Amino acid sequence: MHGDPGQLQLLALIRAHGSLAGAAHELGVTPAAVSGQLARAEADWNTPLVVRGPRGARLTEPGHVLADAGDAVIEQCTRAADRVSAMLGPLSRRLRIGTFQAAAQHLLPPALTALRHQRRDAELTIVEITSDRGVDLVDTGQLDVAVIASYGTTRAVPPTVRTHPLLTDPMALCLPEDHPLIRRQRTPRGLRLDQLADDPWIVIVAGHAARRQLDQAATDAGFTPCVQFETENYNVAQSLVGTGIGVTMLSRLTITPTPGAVHRELTRPRLSRRIHAVTASTALTPLAEHFVALLSEVSTELADRWAATPVGV
Repeated sequence: MHGDPGQLQLLALIRAHGSLAGAAHELGVTPAAVSGQLARAEADWNTPLVVRGPRGARLTEPGHVLADAGDAVIEQCTRAADRVSAMLGPLSRRLRIGTFQAAAQHLLPPALTALRHQRRDAELTIVEITSDRGVDLVDTGQLDVAVIASYGTTRAVPPTVRTHPLLTDPMALCLPEDHPLIRRQRTPRGLRLDQLADDPWIVIVAGHAARRQLDQAATDAGFTPCVQFETENYNVAQSLVGTGIGVTMLSRLTITPTPGAVHRELTRPRLSRRIHAVTASTALTPLAEHFVALLSEVSTELADRWAATPVGV
């Protein structure tokens, strides 16, 4: 017969207190409930376990054997509770963040500043990741929050992971400031992708989701980009555009003022990427949800500024 740990614990408490009422008080239940549990235990073990008298209750010999096991259960539960408490203290302060470069530059700093003012005890770890790794790193417990970007269809995530939409990041164009299309503009205005069909292009390296988006959009517009240079870094792409050797497509979040280059809205097709935060569905780190809320506030403020100020103005 396998003992019920609850029954073993009950017998240990009856022995410690010398009464059913004392055991009931420690368990936070009524004496009647303890009497019912004891009756079930004696029925399960098919033997008397407690002798009740006017001065309280004492255990029978089988009751003492089971109470000894109950003491071990209580001791193990106490040790486990102490270990979990010791673990949850650091977990309440820990926040491990993974993010791609543009988000690290433009979204995280305001949110991190707010977090440091609100939770000075926060223990932060921040690493740069590629967006395609974010979900897995959160799902396997290596990160508490991942900030990722997706182009087109959003990847399905397992039920152990939650995604939090943060920002729609529209695509824009970057051209040399002496480009003929720019010289003909009296005031900044957007451009179509097909207007740059004959230009040399500075592009993200093949295999990246951003590159696939550009290649598909160019195909739909009736041309194949003439690739002048490939890079993994939008800052490099903009610097090279500033030299006059080509044009590039980039997201608005990655736009930086660049000598010799200007930026314009992409009016057709309207392309964008979506930025999400990823957390575990059951988060052990309460700072994760708090930080996602701060990221959402930053993203909303940024989207409002974008709506009020067109690219290139």
